[in-house]
Amino acid sequence: MKQLDCIMRLSNKFARLPGVGAKTAQRYAYSIIDMPCADVEDFCAALKDVKNSVRYCAECGNFTDKEVCEICARRDKSIICVVAYPKDVLALERVSGYRGVYHVLHGTLSPLEGRGPDSLKIKELLARLEGAEEVILATNTDVEGEATAMYLARLIKPMGVKVSRIAQGISIGSELEYADEVTLTRALEKRTPL
Repeated sequence: MKQLDCIMRLSNKFARLPGVGAKTAQRYAYSIIDMPCADVEDFCAALKDVKNSVRYCAECGNFTDKEVCEICARRDKSIICVVAYPKDVLALERVSGYRGVYHVLHGTLSPLEGRGPDSLKIKELLARLEGAEEVILATNTDVEGEATAMYLARLIKPMGVKVSRIAQGISIGSELEYADEVTLTRALEKRTPL
């Protein structure tokens, strides 16, 4: 049955997305079947467009459609806020008042998952420190995020750059992506030296 093979193939593709289990993937596949052709074509075009136009900023590693993102192009480079993932930049940008730049590590240290210092954008961060006055470590407050922050602090402090950690207004084990704006504002304002 060719049509069942097509549904299974589509369902398997959806199941490869983070947080999508087999049943949800199957619901997505059936939803596509029920969509008008124009909506399916728009969906496919959006997927192709994001894949073809979005890339990483050459300076910070955040998502952009240019060589250098708008944040890096126009913000104060003397303050660098280090985050684990591009989604964390979006969360922090909801907070008004931060005028520095970011650096995206694209992960956190996790020896159990095979992510060591060479897996992250740490060398790129160290290369950006000339002229930097402060590095704010804004990784999540879980074990991996804390270990990453402590590792980075040990690398950066000897270079004479002030190192601070976002304040603990964010509960342990939570992710920046889900924090509200007031909590994020307080966490940035009340950051503490390490």
